[in-house]
Amino acid sequence: MASDASASASPASGPSTDASTSGQRPEPGESFVLLVEDNPINQVVALEFLALMGLKTQLARNGQEALDLCEREAPSLVLMDIQMPGMDGLECARRLREQQAQGRLPRFPILALTAHALDSDVADSLKAGMDEHLTKPLDFLTLRRRLARWLDLPQLND
Repeated sequence: MASDASASASPASGPSTDASTSGQRPEPGESFVLLVEDNPINQVVALEFLALMGLKTQLARNGQEALDLCEREAPSLVLMDIQMPGMDGLECARRLREQQAQGRLPRFPILALTAHALDSDVADSLKAGMDEHLTKPLDFLTLRRRLARWLDLPQLND
């Protein structure tokens, strides 16, 4: 089980709801999450968790693929691995934020999803423009709690 060791760019205020940067929050069942992950096992686990939460998902296997997919259709949220072949997650986040600053993409949260949990790793994620830093291995309830800060999630059935 993962610890809830994560950081946020604005923990006290939560996600921005400023319509000029992010528009309206998607309704439950309308959220589209882009998972950027190169490891097949981590892909299966994360995609299954997201499906159980009722979220539409798309998979990118590296940073360049994520950039291409975001240009075609902006996601509601990105879950971004850090270490990937080719363009890593930090560079991808920087480029996405640059495109958003230029008005080429709408603002959406980017959450780092990595096994690296040192303070310097968290600082690097936040400096690259990520909104939160979550650690692997994934824990369903922790992931759901973090995503609920940014998305309206469907209720779970008991």
